[in-house]
Amino acid sequence: MNAIGRTHHKNLVKLLGYCHDGTNRLLVYEYMTNGSLANFLFKSYGGRPTWEDRVSIALNVAQGILYLHEECETQIIHCDIKPENILMTEQKCAKLADFGLANLFKADQSRTYTGFRGTRGYVAPEWHRFMSITVKADVYSFGIVLLEIICCRRVSTMAIPKDQATLENWMYHCLEANELDKLVKDDDGIDTNKFREMVKLGLCCIQEDPSLRPSMKKVVLMLEGILEIPSPPNFFSSRH
Repeated sequence: MNAIGRTHHKNLVKLLGYCHDGTNRLLVYEYMTNGSLANFLFKSYGGRPTWEDRVSIALNVAQGILYLHEECETQIIHCDIKPENILMTEQKCAKLADFGLANLFKADQSRTYTGFRGTRGYVAPEWHRFMSITVKADVYSFGIVLLEIICCRRVSTMAIPKDQATLENWMYHCLEANELDKLVKDDDGIDTNKFREMVKLGLCCIQEDPSLRPSMKKVVLMLEGILEIPSPPNFFSSRH
């Protein structure tokens, strides 16, 4: 709790205090006017966020995760990155919240063996295989969230053809076949070229092998346009 209390970043929800009374434990965070990113993306009565807002939100989230991984005093793996755990300010700035499942690491640690954590649909494959968990598990979760941000749709609601089996296979097919319009519904506000680049980045983040996923530092640099976003691997050939 002390380590989390010492975290300070513009893209992390500020912890104001906590209470530990017997078996009751409460965390008090700053109030976020616009609620969760889930509501902002999927239940927005004011219409879909603009493309510029989506890219800005993705960068906000990435910068918050980067701080946890590389810039705070004690390295933190969040373990439960999803739209419900990202909160929005009145100015549409996204902040990462809910460190209840977080793993803390000393300077000489980089991985842990732990029981299953996180939320189905956002957790990396290594959680299911009882492999060691590293910061790359958060990168995978971010990749799923990124795809949901740019599409303004939950990936769990996307109709994936049976012959493509998995989300990554289907999205890779849409990318290569120039059929990215299948990923969105009646969305005329998208910058097609930038949308393609964001899909590429999302696919790079959700690669099955953790070692092949980019670090959050590289993700931030790609979102800022400083690093080129590489083409994702052929998910079809990697599984056969």
